[in-house]
Amino acid sequence: MRRVPLWVLFLLSLFLWMGLIGIKQTFPLRAQQPLTPPATHTHTPLVLSQTKVKSSSDSELEAFDKLVADTEKLEGLFNLYRNQETAKIYLEVKPQQLNKNYLATVTMESGIGERGLYSGVPLQTWLFYFRRMNNNLHFVVRNVNFRAEPGDPQVRSLDRSFSDSVLYSLPIKSIHPNQETILIDLGDLMLTDFPGLTPFLEDALRGNYQLDADKSYFGTAKAFPANVEIESIYGFSLNSGEGDYLPTLPDNRALTLRVRYSLSQLEPNNSYRPRLADERVGYFLTTYQDFSNPKRRDSFVRYINRWHLEKQDPKAPLSPPKKPIVFWIENAVPLEYRQAIREGVLMWNKAFEKAGFQDAIQVEQMPDNADWDAADVRYNTIRWFNSLDGFFARGPARVNPLTGEILDADIVVDSGLVRDMQQDFRRLVEQNQGQKNSLLSTLMGGGNLCPSVMDRSSASKKTSVLSQLAKDHDLCYGRESIQQSAIDRLGLSLLSSSTQLRSEQMKEYVDQRLRWVIAHEVGHTLGLRHNFRGSTLLAPQELNNTKVTQTKGLVNSVMDYLPINLAAQGTPQGDYFPVAVGVYDQWAIEYGYKPSGAIFAQRERRFLEEIAQRSTNPDLAYATDEDIFDLNPDANRWDMSSDVLTYSQTQLDNARAMWARLEKRYPSRGESYSELSELFDTVFWHYFQNVYFITKYIGGQSFYRNHAGDPNGRLPFEAVPVAKQREALSVLQKYVFAADAFQFSPQLLNKLAPSRWRDWGNDLKIERLDYPIHQSIFFLQSQVLGDLLSGDRLTRLQDIELKSPADQALTLPELFKTLEDSIWTEVLQPDDKSLSISSIRRSLQRSYLNQLTSMVLRTDNVPEDARTLAWYRLRQLQGSLNGTLRRHGGEMDTYTKAHLEETRSRIRKALDAQLQAQ
Repeated sequence: MRRVPLWVLFLLSLFLWMGLIGIKQTFPLRAQQPLTPPATHTHTPLVLSQTKVKSSSDSELEAFDKLVADTEKLEGLFNLYRNQETAKIYLEVKPQQLNKNYLATVTMESGIGERGLYSGVPLQTWLFYFRRMNNNLHFVVRNVNFRAEPGDPQVRSLDRSFSDSVLYSLPIKSIHPNQETILIDLGDLMLTDFPGLTPFLEDALRGNYQLDADKSYFGTAKAFPANVEIESIYGFSLNSGEGDYLPTLPDNRALTLRVRYSLSQLEPNNSYRPRLADERVGYFLTTYQDFSNPKRRDSFVRYINRWHLEKQDPKAPLSPPKKPIVFWIENAVPLEYRQAIREGVLMWNKAFEKAGFQDAIQVEQMPDNADWDAADVRYNTIRWFNSLDGFFARGPARVNPLTGEILDADIVVDSGLVRDMQQDFRRLVEQNQGQKNSLLSTLMGGGNLCPSVMDRSSASKKTSVLSQLAKDHDLCYGRESIQQSAIDRLGLSLLSSSTQLRSEQMKEYVDQRLRWVIAHEVGHTLGLRHNFRGSTLLAPQELNNTKVTQTKGLVNSVMDYLPINLAAQGTPQGDYFPVAVGVYDQWAIEYGYKPSGAIFAQRERRFLEEIAQRSTNPDLAYATDEDIFDLNPDANRWDMSSDVLTYSQTQLDNARAMWARLEKRYPSRGESYSELSELFDTVFWHYFQNVYFITKYIGGQSFYRNHAGDPNGRLPFEAVPVAKQREALSVLQKYVFAADAFQFSPQLLNKLAPSRWRDWGNDLKIERLDYPIHQSIFFLQSQVLGDLLSGDRLTRLQDIELKSPADQALTLPELFKTLEDSIWTEVLQPDDKSLSISSIRRSLQRSYLNQLTSMVLRTDNVPEDARTLAWYRLRQLQGSLNGTLRRHGGEMDTYTKAHLEETRSRIRKALDAQLQAQ
């Protein structure tokens, strides 16, 4: 008998070993499959086949009993062994736990209260598994983005095509001789920079902060049957350089962060069925690419993120759920806000009743002596934190990345959302001076738009941990909310019939606002995205009619960003904020949660399609974060009503009234004048914001997510009617460009003093102290003018001429002529008196001249027709200037004459330069 060569045996064993560790990927819900537990494959985990890799160094490991001696054993999903003397924690992994999917959730338990380092903010969520490789245990993040159905040969190719991520290789400390359980030192994992905080600290704090092992240690550690909870306290030290001044730290050379790690199992739940998403209804998504069905037009499968709700009585039209969604109000929440928070959570039960569930959501109060922590994944909590600059609320949820099932949620609310703070318009001007920003980006100022949108605008920029993690959940409000709150309160105070707002009115305002904020965040935890068409339910004249708002509702959706419903002057004040979830919210919950009763996937799709087709109802209008970047006048944050043009004009009148009353009511006796300066800025920001809403009508168009064949459906794009565009231009002429658009008394302007406190809580102004009124007005006017004449807007106007019937579009010539007539009135329509152009008007006219000159000289990226029109308008203006100087040259003040002659000279040079270039 011939002996088999050793190299052949080696190759055979190698191939056998490689086959054993191949990944078997299984995937849920194919359309033609029945919706019954045995056939869905929804909860078949992605598994690695069991491997046991022996090593000659096994004998060199420490003895198991010796290693765990003098430790406290905490039994749970993973057993923990804690040695108080050495401050070590060992984690025990059983053989059957290798290569099995688990969830790791990382939460910042304590921060520093500024620059993104806030208590309660989620940091990471991973689907991971432990894999043994010789005497190391790998912490591996599962790749769930690419799948194939069981039995498909492509399962094998996916294993080779796409990689999991081995984040850590942990040395095995010991192996039990009989049970073969593995011990690792958790310090090798959870006392390292596991969540990736170091680059974030460097970016956010602008300092070279490094993790200091001598200052890092474990806090609490708990083990439960379905999860383990471990707290790591990280000490960071400034390694070099000075770093930024951080007022929330006593010394910026060192800081401490507490991070909570939750390792939990995915519950086997054969009755949960993923639900397919529809772009007409706004849900967060769990998405993967399915290689099993090449005939499908779209290879991506998208599930909505939702909770698993089942009726106790499936046959009853209204039934309590088997397991309700329970939120716990953290014991750190101030007592005076707990009732409003409770009511905000319970608002959603009305929506769930439409889906067939009674009392689907419940609220409990966390006891002061609770033996559990708010970050424990077994509890859904509403958490309260304090910061210097947070001003946000957030409603993230932990989701099964295979199916989209929401497993738990924690809402975090910054106390700043109910604090009264002011917006410094002067700082907004300084930050954007000389920059060509869009009106939207300028208005954002120090605020935020959801990172889920903004962080994709530049793939190359360094992104923070927090912004990366916000990709599946919208971070809400930010500094914009504080600006909005400031104008809310100021409007209530100044436009109220009484000189001082009554305390009960202010309490009702605060309670209504907090109820809405909580309802908004709960909506996120239920899977819902923002709906920035949510405020379009009522006409302006209906907003303060409580007979309407208490029955039909104030808004379509609480998932919008809503300003206070500030009544127009002379109109009795109605509800400040919605007192119930909107009709869109009820419809969206019906889509996500109403049981279909379907056995087959095709029947479920028909059931969902019938619900989604109702999206053409104007009361169910939907637009989300990415939609507000377009010139869509009915998709905004902080607007109100179905007629934003009328609403915004009302708010501009309110702003003018507030400016007029500021001088009479502020400051009160004994108060600093700096408060008046802050309030003046607050009104300026409100004015600017509503002007922006109006500009979106010029070249604007609505975008709809309707599908072909939807009942009463619209085409995807619908241009703003030309009459509305002309009306918007007329409003801008009156409130922005007119000679009398901004009029303030000298007495008021001389009261606008800055704060002179010199401490860490104030940004002391050491240069110009008086209010830069010219700079502020010119900033607003030039920003609006630049936006109206931007290349993007001019291109859209030109395109809309092709998309609209004849004479039903605002043309480029009409826009240029209208703006010129408004800005150069003194020259184009001079009266018989001596000509005098104010300093504010001269600045605006120079801005107009700069815009058109840039087009002619090709320094701006605009359509060629716009360049031609700019050349033509400059020629026309040159002729008008010649005539005005000829007729009124001896009757002008020196300012005006110098301005007009210099303008004429600049036009001549620009036209000559353009001809020479050609």
